[in-house]
Amino acid sequence: MRLLGRDQLNEPREPRAFLVAIAKGLLFDYFRRAALEQAYLTELMLIPEGEQPSVEEQQLILEDLKNIDRLLGSLSSKARAAFLYNRLDGLGHMEIAQRLGVSVPRVRQYLAQGIRQCYIALYGEPV
Repeated sequence: MRLLGRDQLNEPREPRAFLVAIAKGLLFDYFRRAALEQAYLTELMLIPEGEQPSVEEQQLILEDLKNIDRLLGSLSSKARAAFLYNRLDGLGHMEIAQRLGVSVPRVRQYLAQGIRQCYIALYGEPV
């Protein structure tokens, strides 16, 4: 579906390799989302029973997480992690840099990439 949405789609030089690359990407997306869902369910089990969200709320939260994952899907794993550490966990640049093993300026670049993806999701590609 993503390919059909492109303005231009050139005929691939190696159709079989092209299909393999698409299949690998789809599998990667599937397993990443499955891991995300499992992490959410694991965290949910840690919440006391009386404070757990309803089944409907759980599904809405899970859909939101999948949307966020898709939104940040074009980022590298480190850029995605830096953005989530900052926005969800409230970590500062230095702490994120230490966790990811990168420099503070690199963390700033990662955060800018994440913010750009959010901007594109809200307003479309910047002019």
